[in-house]
Amino acid sequence: MSKRDELIAKYAADLKDKCGVTADMALLTKVTIGCGPSIYNADAATVSGSDEKELATVKNNFLIKKLGLKNGPDLDKGIDAVIDKYGRSNRNKYRAVVYYLLTKHFKKEAVYK
Repeated sequence: MSKRDELIAKYAADLKDKCGVTADMALLTKVTIGCGPSIYNADAATVSGSDEKELATVKNNFLIKKLGLKNGPDLDKGIDAVIDKYGRSNRNKYRAVVYYLLTKHFKKEAVYK
């Protein structure tokens, strides 16, 4: 099993255990691949749910650039909903899991087809 496959399995377990979501493994794999090498860097692999600068980066680089969404209050509400679902007190919010949940939240799975 490759390092990436191990991480994808860990992300699927996180989705199930912390979010109560059964992962669409094909989509989770594509989202993880889309994160690129950041998944292998301890700092870049996670998202800080309380860091406004980090959340702005998620909004600009992922929601607007990758998913093609228009900037507006809905994006902030979506990020908040995903952070709540993942658990604000959960220290390790994996970037791939957050992106997966955002993709599902905004019904943008087609971006990864």
